[in-house]
Amino acid sequence: MRIARRDAPPRSVWALEQAGVHPLLAQLFAARGVRSNDELDDGLARLIPPAELHGAQAAAVLLADAIAARKRICVVADYDCDGATACAVALRGLALLGAAPGTLRHIVPDRAVHGYGLTPTIVDLALEQKPGPKPDLLLTVDNGIASIAGVAHARAMGLDVLVTDHHLPAKEGEQVVLPDASVIVNPNQPGCTFPSKNLAGVGVMFYVLLALRTELRARGAFSAEQQPRLDALLDLVALGTVADVVRLDANNRRLVAQGLRRIRAGKMHAGIAALFSAAGRDASRATGFDFGFALGPRINAAGRLSDMSLGIECLLTDDPARAAQLAQTLDTINRERREVEAGMREQAEALLETLMPEGDAPPALALYDPEFHEGVVGIVAGRLKDRLHRPTFVFALGQDGLLKGSGRSIPGFHLRDALDLVTKRHPGVLKRFGGHAMAAGCTLAEEDFDTFDGALQQVAREWLDAATLSRTLLTDGPLAAEYFNAETVRSLDAQVWGQAFEPPLFCDEVEVVSQRLVAEKHLKLSVRHAGALRDAIWFGHTAPVGTRVRLVYQLRVDEYNGQQRVQMVVEGAG
Repeated sequence: MRIARRDAPPRSVWALEQAGVHPLLAQLFAARGVRSNDELDDGLARLIPPAELHGAQAAAVLLADAIAARKRICVVADYDCDGATACAVALRGLALLGAAPGTLRHIVPDRAVHGYGLTPTIVDLALEQKPGPKPDLLLTVDNGIASIAGVAHARAMGLDVLVTDHHLPAKEGEQVVLPDASVIVNPNQPGCTFPSKNLAGVGVMFYVLLALRTELRARGAFSAEQQPRLDALLDLVALGTVADVVRLDANNRRLVAQGLRRIRAGKMHAGIAALFSAAGRDASRATGFDFGFALGPRINAAGRLSDMSLGIECLLTDDPARAAQLAQTLDTINRERREVEAGMREQAEALLETLMPEGDAPPALALYDPEFHEGVVGIVAGRLKDRLHRPTFVFALGQDGLLKGSGRSIPGFHLRDALDLVTKRHPGVLKRFGGHAMAAGCTLAEEDFDTFDGALQQVAREWLDAATLSRTLLTDGPLAAEYFNAETVRSLDAQVWGQAFEPPLFCDEVEVVSQRLVAEKHLKLSVRHAGALRDAIWFGHTAPVGTRVRLVYQLRVDEYNGQQRVQMVVEGAG
């Protein structure tokens, strides 16, 4: 591992300070590409206008016509947190904008049974759903862009299909192939010039609702003063955006900041409040960390091990008692998920020993064991990727007899493009694939696993060099002694950090005064930093460090028995 310092352009730091930004924050923001104070304005008025999102206006017309004709709309959701929040935003938003009672419903694929996206089977299930008549319009959220067969089947059955998605479209050779939907809204489709390609699925759906409100206002459904307040949905938008680990560009940071502001003020849906309570988190001090590591995993656990309908119901109910009951159920499922994950990680580690007899990892990893659980392959792939700094796929055997793999990648290795190259070199090996640069999924036959493994490693050997395969820990340099306090922690926690806008990591050389193990798996340190004794802890690390060492750390406040103490949470050492 290499430790490097982020570059903070002095002119940007100066410009931010002149605009009144705190000197420490000015340094941190400039190092993350912020050039002016305007980029930090998180007001809703600064959002990119919905008119710039290709297809949003056509979607608004389609939905406005459907609402006026009292057509039945079925939302086709996805089984992760982004898909669940997008489904809740769609149903709540359409109801706010006038969809008649009884015209809205939703359906969620079962990960193990139906696979991903709008498949022909899901179309048939939507048509068979009881009670009530068949839907007239299928609205996909966080899926659909690669559902060529499913959309064709829906259209053949006489249904309109509105696809809202953010994933990359499918390709045949070098040609992008889009489903024959009535309307497609996706910032990553050809011809869309929307400046932010990083909207999560829930963000795309929120933008469609903004466009629909404008269309309905133009039709005289309500005035600007009387129009429904869609900002009431921003707690859901913020949760889905952070949980899906999309790039937090300026537009996404505004969406997340607005959602956090509402939650801290107590303006949140019953399910969000219940999830904070179940996770033991204080909603009045909500951070993006809570979304990514507390609420998101509890919603995701339902889709991994049980039924995502539980997660969606939690986000849809307005009954606090029912929300609390569902949140506790989700918490229980998440505990089970952690146990399954721990067992799979042990199995994966044993497999790694056979793949790495000398301790050196290959340029890419593909792991499969018949005992692996399909619901947590992505989590395990992520853990192994973090530990070994290698693109990693983990596979499990699906109910249809095919291997279902989930991959996580490192900077410099576009995972979906790698899968595309594999399928070109080995036609027929991948039955299905899709995803992003840093996360992707694929399906293949068990007998083709070795072929896939070899093909993935070959692509990795061609694309990755020694520097890329060496993990670099980017830091913000030393932390001045005057900032080592709880006020700094509160100031940092109030900001929006996340993917591609990473939380601050400081790096200081310290003298280690004492060190011991806590719970046999965490290294507890007392160090001398800037002439003062500081507490430090390195979670999940057991090896002792030297008496003088460079620590890379985050700043946190540790609360115990009513006492607060500022603590270094160590991420690495060199």
